[in-house]
Amino acid sequence: MQLILISGLAGAGKSTALRILEDSGYNCVDNLPPPMLVQLVEMHQTANEAKKIAVSVDTRSYSLLRQLPLAMQNLNQLGIETKIIFLDARTDVLIKRFSETRRKHPLSDDKKTLHDCIIEEQRILSDMSSISHRVDTSDLTANELREIIKQFVQADYSQLNIVIQSFGFKYGLPIDSDFVFDVRCLPNPYYDKNIRDFNGTQTPIIEFLSKQNKVQLMINDIYNLVNNWLAEFSRDNRNYVTISIGCTGGKHRSVYIAEQLHALIITSGYKSIVRHRHINHHQ
Repeated sequence: MQLILISGLAGAGKSTALRILEDSGYNCVDNLPPPMLVQLVEMHQTANEAKKIAVSVDTRSYSLLRQLPLAMQNLNQLGIETKIIFLDARTDVLIKRFSETRRKHPLSDDKKTLHDCIIEEQRILSDMSSISHRVDTSDLTANELREIIKQFVQADYSQLNIVIQSFGFKYGLPIDSDFVFDVRCLPNPYYDKNIRDFNGTQTPIIEFLSKQNKVQLMINDIYNLVNNWLAEFSRDNRNYVTISIGCTGGKHRSVYIAEQLHALIITSGYKSIVRHRHINHHQ
């Protein structure tokens, strides 16, 4: 039996993620109190059904969240494979989403502002976030989130999975990053009007950047630093490590370097997934 826990901040996309898993054949339960996790699993085991279960756990069950570590321990003793995905987003994005939908934050009361509620929720869920695979949904479409969830459930958890993502600093720093590398100091194809409309996966940009000695030096330095520490992350029982490569707009340099780093890490024997957060934000 496989159990996936969906957690994260209110407004970050947990309901969307749960629907995606339901469409993928998971038996989904929204906002199940942590003490009932073991009962849910045992019930399905007794009935010999629902080999794949997904459950959302968040601050709507705030008073019971402290019992989650014990529930996780009990699930482990039962031999249940449990994966946790934590959906996050920038505070300004969450405020905008709540303003657009006019929903009430689960921690709201007569004394706290929406911003106060978000900060408090970040504090409450910080322990959960630290043991989960974090996904920053700030700039993701529903289809992009669908692809990330799909990658997550299909990942081989007997080994470390490396996520390499390009991004544009002009859109904000991805908050799901374990490593962040700034490549804005490198030659920028944007200033060549003949090739600026292409992206880092296309031949004109590849040819431009592959001829730059500083670009190759940057790739080698990033790879050597990261590769020296991946074994330590694996020994720490980490399932995912997210490496973010940023340039100004997330279209040229960061995309090219992310692709090159992806290819190098695969040769090291690790499973690597490459994502480009802002490659299409210019269209």
